[in-house]
Amino acid sequence: MVDVRKLLGPIRDLHERIRASVVAACERETSEGLAKVVKEEEGDTIFAVDRVSEELLVDFFEREVAPTTTVVLIAEGLEGGQITLPRGATETDAVWRIIVDPIDGTRGLMYQKRSAWILTGVAPNRGPDTDLHDIELAVQTEIPLVKQHLSDVAWAVRGEGARAERFNRLTGEQSPLQLQPSKAENIAQGYAQVARFFPGARDVLAAIDDEIVLESLGPVQPGKAHCFEDQYTSSGGQLYELMAGHDRFVADLRALLGPVLAERGLPLGLCCHPYDLCTELIARELGVAVTAVDGGPLRARLAIEPDISWAGYANQNIRSSIEPLLQAALRKRGLLEEADKA
Repeated sequence: MVDVRKLLGPIRDLHERIRASVVAACERETSEGLAKVVKEEEGDTIFAVDRVSEELLVDFFEREVAPTTTVVLIAEGLEGGQITLPRGATETDAVWRIIVDPIDGTRGLMYQKRSAWILTGVAPNRGPDTDLHDIELAVQTEIPLVKQHLSDVAWAVRGEGARAERFNRLTGEQSPLQLQPSKAENIAQGYAQVARFFPGARDVLAAIDDEIVLESLGPVQPGKAHCFEDQYTSSGGQLYELMAGHDRFVADLRALLGPVLAERGLPLGLCCHPYDLCTELIARELGVAVTAVDGGPLRARLAIEPDISWAGYANQNIRSSIEPLLQAALRKRGLLEEADKA
């Protein structure tokens, strides 16, 4: 087996190129231009800004990785969601499956509201059933706002902990960065939230959120704030906030809401996919508990189609206090059974 560490350098180089190209595009173009829809994919909508990164992706792996190692590259924008490189090789020849989200958090970035992230996970090729839990190397790199001069990158090899650096766009300097998840005993006065990005069933998600907080912390006191929330529309960004000690609890339950939406005559909308969570290894190597909502390991095929629900807890104390409350709220609504089906 080829040492997965040999891919760290090339992947970091790719991330740096994507970061530079996307920031340059954001400096040149208007938000309206970057937000132009160029293609509708099964997993998501492809915007003009997405094309900037996608154009680099296949060319880079074809030139820099495929001449020495056969890989299956998985990403949105590729026909069928994946390509085997070098061209002409078969899927069974591949040593690695590499899943990439070139821009996670496109919408926030193209309107210059918040950083996006480049996400890459590498797993040994175990055929079509290779899944998130097989990932052995993960790298995520911040795409900063135009007005922002600092950009973070974090990476991990399974079983070897996580490392991070901070890049200064003005000076070109890279300096070590220590990421430390919160050690708080509970969510009081911290950031903790259930993601509810899109309309359709926000009321259900908000009710689950409220139940968890009130069961955890008791009644709200007059003039006081129990805890806070941050609806960061980037799964990679949510993971980073847990890694950096900014958030204590995050749950994305969108993939469980099919029955609720069906009762309302609505389809299941945009959900989290494996490429959105392909760097969760980094968070786990830092001690963050990233799980399926039933408490088991986070599992999903490395493909663009699967919908995923997940939960992240900054530490085991917070997990012990919040996970039973989350599961009780889901069970009350028949949604934990939906998670079991997935």
